[in-house]
Amino acid sequence: RLDGDSVGHTAELVVHLARLVHGAASDPSLTPAQWTALRYFAGANRFSRTPSAFSEFNATTRGTASQTVKSLITLGLLERHANEADGRSALIAVTEAGRKKLSGDPLADLIRCIEVLPRAQQTAFAQTLSHLAGAMARMRAAPTFGTCGDCGHCDTSQPGNAYCRCTQSTLSQHEMATLCVDFASAAKPR
Repeated sequence: RLDGDSVGHTAELVVHLARLVHGAASDPSLTPAQWTALRYFAGANRFSRTPSAFSEFNATTRGTASQTVKSLITLGLLERHANEADGRSALIAVTEAGRKKLSGDPLADLIRCIEVLPRAQQTAFAQTLSHLAGAMARMRAAPTFGTCGDCGHCDTSQPGNAYCRCTQSTLSQHEMATLCVDFASAAKPR
């Protein structure tokens, strides 16, 4: 068991690692918040591609999230569409220019570093980070995000496409790997 100093050092390493991702990035044209938003909207499902869902994901205010989204729209990397399911909000989509920009994502270096770890270490690392993210979210009364395929709302008991009990919608195979603001751990649905 690690002592308090070692645990504190481990926490600092996590924060330092996050800063390294953007600190010497080969493409510094976007801020870390803008990169996070671009990645988020590229990987979120159709129910979660709103500025308010992004603000929850990024643990920031709606105003700050809206400013980040607006800046990416101005840069031509995101675009706003009417939300036919909810007229009070807009859906955000990544443009072709945004997808091209993501090909230079500074997170790719961290992904490469994780990929060279032995498979067992990758699995343990992913489980540890998932546990920590969930524990912090519960501690701060913040939502947890995850993919539809790992969600307690997802019903895969019928052959064919999955069904989301939360949104009462059929999910495509692609959506099973997307982020969702309504995520609930399969262990204990909310």
